[in-house]
Amino acid sequence: MTEPDRSEPPEPRPMKPPESVEPVSAEPVDPDEPRRYPSTIGGAFYLLVLAVVAVSMVVVWLGDWRAGIRLMGGSLIFAALVRLVLRTRDAGMLAVRHKLLDAVVLVLLGGALLFLATSIPDQPGF
Repeated sequence: MTEPDRSEPPEPRPMKPPESVEPVSAEPVDPDEPRRYPSTIGGAFYLLVLAVVAVSMVVVWLGDWRAGIRLMGGSLIFAALVRLVLRTRDAGMLAVRHKLLDAVVLVLLGGALLFLATSIPDQPGF
């Protein structure tokens, strides 16, 4: 029987620390064109929808909850329409998954809010 080779493993190569590695952007960079903020038209629509949702929360807090919820549901349905119209690369933060799935989820959420705002009966004393 022969004995197994018990030689020492080779010395590991020194690794560069993460700080020495240059970050690389996933977006193509064109040095002649300055970056736009937000970088896509979908990003601007996303901010618009976010602002409308914030305003609708204020409307709910001020006491007119039906109007606030309707406004919020309408903004989600608007976001779904924008997501369907824009290309994926232009959709910005509205693009989370596949275009159709994003739109269906937004329409379902917006439609559910609109349905609930119109179908819940008024409570006595409110």
